[in-house]
Amino acid sequence: MVKTRIFLTVSTLLSGIGYPLFVYAQNDTAPAVIKSDPEKQAAKKDGKKKNAADNVESIAVFGHGSTRQTMSISRASMQQSVPGTSALKVLNELPGVLYQSADPFGVYEYSSQIFMRGFSQSQLGFTLDDVPLGDQQFNNYNGLGVTRAIISDNIGSVNVSQGAGGIDVASTSNLGGAVEIHSMDPSHKRGGAVSQTFGSNATFRTYARLDSGDLNESGTRFSVSYARLNGDLWKGHGYDHSDQVNAKLVQPLARESSLKVFFDWSSTQQFDYQDMTKNWLSTAGSNLSNYYPDYTAAYQAAQGTYPAQISKTNDPKDAAYYAGTANRVDYLGGITLDENLTSNLNWKTTLYGHADTGYSTWTTPYKASPNGAPLSQRVQQPQVARGGFESAVTWKVARHTLNAGVWYEYGNFETGRYFSQAPLLGQGTLGNPTNGFPGDKIFATAWHEAFSSNTFVFHMQDTYRVTDTLKINAGFKSMIVNAGNSVLAQDQTINGKPIAQGHLEASNAFLPQISANWRFLPHHELFFDVSHNMRSFPEDGFATNISASPWTASQASFQETKKNLKPETDWVYEGGYRFSSQYISALASLYRINFSNRLQLISSSRGIDPVTAVQNVGGVTTNGAEASITLRPVHGLSIYNSFSYAHSTYDQNVVTSNGLQAIRGKLVPNYPQFMYKANIAYQLGDLNLHVDGSYISRRELTYTNDLHVPGYFLMNFGARYNFGDAGPFKGINASFNIYNLANKTYIATTNELGNNFANTGYNYFLMGAPRQFFGTISTAF
Repeated sequence: MVKTRIFLTVSTLLSGIGYPLFVYAQNDTAPAVIKSDPEKQAAKKDGKKKNAADNVESIAVFGHGSTRQTMSISRASMQQSVPGTSALKVLNELPGVLYQSADPFGVYEYSSQIFMRGFSQSQLGFTLDDVPLGDQQFNNYNGLGVTRAIISDNIGSVNVSQGAGGIDVASTSNLGGAVEIHSMDPSHKRGGAVSQTFGSNATFRTYARLDSGDLNESGTRFSVSYARLNGDLWKGHGYDHSDQVNAKLVQPLARESSLKVFFDWSSTQQFDYQDMTKNWLSTAGSNLSNYYPDYTAAYQAAQGTYPAQISKTNDPKDAAYYAGTANRVDYLGGITLDENLTSNLNWKTTLYGHADTGYSTWTTPYKASPNGAPLSQRVQQPQVARGGFESAVTWKVARHTLNAGVWYEYGNFETGRYFSQAPLLGQGTLGNPTNGFPGDKIFATAWHEAFSSNTFVFHMQDTYRVTDTLKINAGFKSMIVNAGNSVLAQDQTINGKPIAQGHLEASNAFLPQISANWRFLPHHELFFDVSHNMRSFPEDGFATNISASPWTASQASFQETKKNLKPETDWVYEGGYRFSSQYISALASLYRINFSNRLQLISSSRGIDPVTAVQNVGGVTTNGAEASITLRPVHGLSIYNSFSYAHSTYDQNVVTSNGLQAIRGKLVPNYPQFMYKANIAYQLGDLNLHVDGSYISRRELTYTNDLHVPGYFLMNFGARYNFGDAGPFKGINASFNIYNLANKTYIATTNELGNNFANTGYNYFLMGAPRQFFGTISTAF
């Protein structure tokens, strides 16, 4: 607790520190003589100039010149979505990427789920202007959710490496690809922007931004932004509310160098959608929801008296609760010095800090209160305090671009589980659980743990331009992550056993990557990439079922497995072809992934009392193919299509306390074998229209593949019109969006409580939102 408070103070003092977190649509970043990522610089040099037709809001920009498969989402394409939509949700348009969420904005973090080529988000890497954002898991221990890290209106672009991220990406989890988010600098011109969104479920979102413009001849400038979101759940009662502030300062320096300072503050309160099963979907229907704010109904359900529809389910006690909520407050800051020492030598250093406080609640009928009430409120309180730095030098000499750097981070993650008393019926209610931590009502502490970690990563690489059309990138990184916990309090009468405590180290001195790009004809190029990657051991509290963390088990299980436990590793192989011209951009790629030392979180029975263990259980082999094409047949028209196929199967069977689990050759759950995405955008004068659609094939729910969720096709529509200028207002825009155009009933998030080996009847998922309507008025000044 003390460390968290200290870190909050430090982060506040850094106020404004750090990386651009999505700024208004102006790309005013001062060009540096050399940037510290030679691979991206080389790709930029090889890229062609934009054609006039490229002003159309194409979904993806293919990574021309890159030695890996990379794609970019531009700000123009992000503007097709409703303001406030998560940047990760926009990535769902890309081949091989699957994003799921129970809400139309993609901001409900418990349900937020992204996969790339079969890897889940806890096995991917995420950064914001190079600052690490961890693995994007709910109750994140080493990062921050994208929507809380930056206001989405301030995003400039998002770059995605579907196969393997660059070795300089600040992540200890990117077995698969990496998502690198880039913000825009403050504008050189004084002004700002405002927008107001209205829509279904009483959605009301306000965004405002002020830019100072250049304050002096050197170009000193800053921006301040504020966003506020209020909206009800699309089923049941409860809401999603957030307030967020971004601030950024840019100080240009000599030789096109710069000093940039960034600060983000966010406050979020969210109510949960109820988890579903196949039985509940067929008996209670897709609109099954929790009882909130009806305390009487929840109280009576805890006594065994259920509403008629819920009583039809196979487990009415588990089918609905009073409420589940999350409350988070975050501070993120950073300062970056990008110094061109000479025309051929660049030194870039970033110092950053992050603090998170908050709590989550779940009203449980499985533990009574001391006063005799048949239910209580389980409260989980995660806190994060972390800080670190990255420093890299880039030297261009002859045909070589050499790059070497280090990244260090120290992190504290504290989490506890408590039970607070519920009132007797007629003597009050639980009210709104997001209104404050119920400290005065706590009657039991199940456990309280404190984690600490030290992360050190060194990387070195060289991009060698063999000829004007052939270049090779080769390098490696070394990684050491030492993490451990201490149990500050625990109650074995609640937990049933002593909980895990101890330290683990994940390290590898040589994780190589080699890749190449050959432009064998004008507009035509081939690329290939081979990389070896490692993921550090994820951290989490006892029996939280968020990820396959060794610390989620008992002390006995931890001690038994820690000596032989290995971090997850993989080899990724990919190769492909790109074509780029004024009218066509195309990409085709093949890949293979050999995933080893897979950590298995074994869970069975209901989500409220799972049996868990974590162990290395073998590997996964994935073979896949992806293809994308963007056509621009006439000015103003863009037609995008992408296809992806992935065959991911387990290499070995698994032995558990229940016997042999025959999963060898079975498909990996939660990720579809086939996906198709399409987007048509047309601009006629000041009117812009677009329609996008995506087909997701069936997804397995169990490791033995004896239960699945069906595939679905989802469509969205959007229109935007620019009414021109009016007095001080520049570009008054009105936009209208329809999400889930055909009002499809579909299953979105799967595996939020972990997958079972077989169909136990408790295989959970969340429903996707029905058709939603949103309108926005925006302008700049």
